Formats: sequence, structure tokens, C-alpha cells
Amino acid sequence: MSLADLVDAVAPPKPLLEPPSGLRVSFEFFPPKTEKMQEALWQSIHRLAPLDPAFVSVTYGAGGSTRERTHATVTAIQAETGIPAAAHLTCVAATREEIDAVARAYWDAGIRHIVALRGDPPPRPDGTGGLGGTGYQPHPGGYAYAADLVAGLKRVADFEISVACFPEVHPEARSAEDDLDNLRRKVDAGACRAISQFFFDPDAFLRFRDKAAARGIDIPLVPGVMPIMNFAKAVEMGGKCNCAVPAWMTDLFEGLDETPETRQLVAATVAVEQCRYLEREGVKQFHFYTLNRAELTVAICHMLGVRAKRPPAA
Repeated sequence: MSLADLVDAVAPPKPLLEPPSGLRVSFEFFPPKTEKMQEALWQSIHRLAPLDPAFVSVTYGAGGSTRERTHATVTAIQAETGIPAAAHLTCVAATREEIDAVARAYWDAGIRHIVALRGDPPPRPDGTGGLGGTGYQPHPGGYAYAADLVAGLKRVADFEISVACFPEVHPEARSAEDDLDNLRRKVDAGACRAISQFFFDPDAFLRFRDKAAARGIDIPLVPGVMPIMNFAKAVEMGGKCNCAVPAWMTDLFEGLDETPETRQLVAATVAVEQCRYLEREGVKQFHFYTLNRAELTVAICHMLGVRAKRPPAA
């Protein structure tokens, strides 16, 4: 036995709660609709900015319904915090010329990162379409799918482009293989990163990562993490996104929607355990769906060893 082996044998085990090191995080926000929501958003941004995220992204409403608010929020975040900001952009409800004009406006405003998505049409009065629906039709004269949008954005300017991926298969995909082929088309068109749909089973992400690697998809795959703020709503969203909810999670959160303080403690613990599990499998970056709330995400990042680099802004 070597001296190193002897030291390892007698040394105390690594503490279970010792946080991993070298992790990077990014955060997603949505553009506010009201003055009160605007205030809540900026409170969250100022709370999360000191964690030095790799970037923050701002979503784009169904049917392009938040185009102006998304642009205003993205540019303001980058200007006021100095954090690289990414704008979501979709194929829905616009011609190629209109989308190209939006992209050029972002470039002129100093935004260099786009999250390129196919997008979902707004729900119809009968409830069909929308997220998880089957009512998508390419806009006449528009970019048909995300791969086309990625290629078009690359013709406009040398954007850094992130795209979406689906560990448990896109709800409209014909098969898991077709879904991977679609991701490969987005990579071939110029995507440099794929951010995953949220999931609750970390093994689902790891299986997807292995399958993507076998298809020659070599860009970073960043797991999307959604801290649970309301379990019933999380289950509803998961059903629309083809995200399975393990039975143990249902049992764990049972009865907690009426006790928010306890639910937050449980939610933070679950998210940290999931992230630590993935970190042990080599994952070093996480993208948090904040829902414009900072408390849970800050707590999770703290336990993962991602700490503030400066005091929060007033």
C-alpha cells in the first residue's frame, strides 16, 4: 500500500453537504405585464446578479405577444447589470424579414446571444394549440422550424445561439429518434448550446445526454432546473411538456401547497439533490427557470457552492 492509499484509507469521508466546485449557472426570466410584476422582476434580478451567472435569458410570449417587452427587458438587464443577456426568439407569427429585423435590432443594442425556438401558437378559444398542443403551423413566409431560424440568425450576424432540447422527448415529436435528429439539425445550422426542458428525474437527462452523444451531438447540453413553487402547477406544466413526475415526488409534496414555507424547504432540498446527482455525473452548468422569483434559486445556488461575488444591489 502506497502512502497515498494509506492517507485515503484513514482520511475522513468527504462531508455529504460539502458543495461541488466549479459550477456555472444561468437564469431565465419572463417579461413583466404590470408595474407590480416589473418591481418583482427587478428585485429578483438584483438578488441573483451577484451570483455572476454565465448569462440570463428572457422569454418570448406565445405568438410573439411579448416582443417589445422582451426586447426592453433584455436590453435593460444587460445595461444595468453588465451580465450577458439572451433574448428568446421564435418562428411564430412573423415573416423572415420581420424576424431578421428583430434580430438586427438586438445586435445593434449589443445583444449577442439568442435563444432560438420554434415557439408555440397562442391557445385557441377552444383550448387547443398552445404549449403542448398540436396546432402549430409554420407562418407563411416565415422560418418554419427552429433549425431554419438558427440558420437565418447566423446569416444576420454572428450570434451565440442556444436552442431547446427535450430529455423526455418533445410532446409533438414522432419518436425519440426524430427528436434527436431535429436537435442535430439545429446544431448543424449553428447552435452552440442546448438548454433542456425542465425534468424531475435526473436519470432522464443522463440517458438523453448519452443518446445525443451517440448521434454526434457535441455541443454543451445544459439541464433546465425548475424549483417547485407550486406542485400542482408544476404537474400541470409537466403534463404539457411531456415531463414525467415520479411517484415519490407526489408523495413528498402532498399537502404542502398550503404551507409555503415548508414547501420551499422541501423544494430547495429536492433541487439541490438533483443537481448534485448530475454534478457527480459530470454536469457543470445549470439553467434555472426562476419564474421571476429569486428566493428558491438563491438558496439552491448557495447550497451548490455558487455564492455572491458582490453585495446585492439596493
